[in-house]
Amino acid sequence: MNITIVGTGYSGLVTGTCFAELGVNVKCVDPDGQKINRLVYGDIPIYEPGLEAMVTRNVNANRLTFQADYEGAFDNADVVFCAIDPKLDRDGSTNLKPVIDIARTFARHLNNYSVLVLKTTAPVGTSQQLKDIIDEELQARGVKGEVQFDVAANPDFLTEGNAIKNFMHPDRIIIGVETEKAREVLTRLYRPILLHNNRVIFTDTRTAEMIKYAATSMLAARISLMNEIANLCEIVGADANVVRTGVGTDSRIGPKYIYPGCGYGGTLFSQDIKDMINIADVNDFSMDVLRAVDEVNNCQKRILFEKLSKCFNGELEGKTVALWGLSFKPETDDMSEGPAIVTLNELTKAGCNIRVYDPVTMNIAKLRWNDIYCGEDMYDAVKGADALILHTEWRQFHIPAWDKVKQLMHNPLVIDGRNIYDARELESMGFEYHCIGR
Repeated sequence: MNITIVGTGYSGLVTGTCFAELGVNVKCVDPDGQKINRLVYGDIPIYEPGLEAMVTRNVNANRLTFQADYEGAFDNADVVFCAIDPKLDRDGSTNLKPVIDIARTFARHLNNYSVLVLKTTAPVGTSQQLKDIIDEELQARGVKGEVQFDVAANPDFLTEGNAIKNFMHPDRIIIGVETEKAREVLTRLYRPILLHNNRVIFTDTRTAEMIKYAATSMLAARISLMNEIANLCEIVGADANVVRTGVGTDSRIGPKYIYPGCGYGGTLFSQDIKDMINIADVNDFSMDVLRAVDEVNNCQKRILFEKLSKCFNGELEGKTVALWGLSFKPETDDMSEGPAIVTLNELTKAGCNIRVYDPVTMNIAKLRWNDIYCGEDMYDAVKGADALILHTEWRQFHIPAWDKVKQLMHNPLVIDGRNIYDARELESMGFEYHCIGR
């Protein structure tokens, strides 16, 4: 089969590369010529474990190509994925103009039956809107009724740091279609995955679009609720980690996404929550629970700075603070909407000297915060520090040489934003230790 992926952001690049790995001929199109040039020369613009090797392998096999224009991009394409990264307008709504532009371009180049698949997360009803736009363009070309097409919705459930596994071994595949022909084409495309996975759900396009928002909202709600419970545990003297274990063994709830921490982040995850709230507003419906989820998360992102400030009675000017981890989660270079951004901004305003180490994001951070010191390694970052804050639970941070850390620090204070350390161990070594919910 031949497919075209429009957009080489996180979703588009991973989706296109994985389909190529399954033997599909894939063209990846992106109007960002600089990004395309990087990809052509093997420079992957995002960090995702295993992706670089997979891109190289499929480019060399001529199954994966990249181009910056639409000339020939849709020729003989059985399926065209709209996979551009969504953007928000100032009012919090999704800016659909790039998606609409792709639909118009698709219609202008359409000469044989093809399915336009909305992979981008967009408001419920967007697939139908794209179908109407394509009909208008075909009418303007004078070929409406002669050239056939379908529009489908296939929401993206990839998680950064685990995206290739998510694609190849998905929990489920959601496909929204309006015709039997579109269903047949997409069944054929996904057949290599479906051979070992029965969890494919075919539905209409509106329901498929809604499933993505509903899934993200429920995950966010679990995270924010657990963080509120953890904060209350701290106040009343309970242990949030044991509470989590006790709750997680309940078969009705389960153990996933109930780890106390300093808040969730990531562009797409956070944006989906804001977009869902806006969709409700447009339809005169108030998502009170989801608004609370978002508000709790925004407050939680400040909790590590607030703990630090309390330790020094608010007198932080001139203090040296080390940060381990900047990305919003391990195995990604994405800092966006993450708690580290809030901490760095607050530390800067407080007049602190900032030293950081993250395996992959330090160059990104250096562009935004010119005055921070980027350590050569995790131990270099803590030299002379009055406090160490853990933001991201990268594996290399799990079992540090604490005797070395204590020797390098000016003041042995550790604030653990992910609850990965043993309080008794650190306190027995002379550290002052703070975490979430204990």
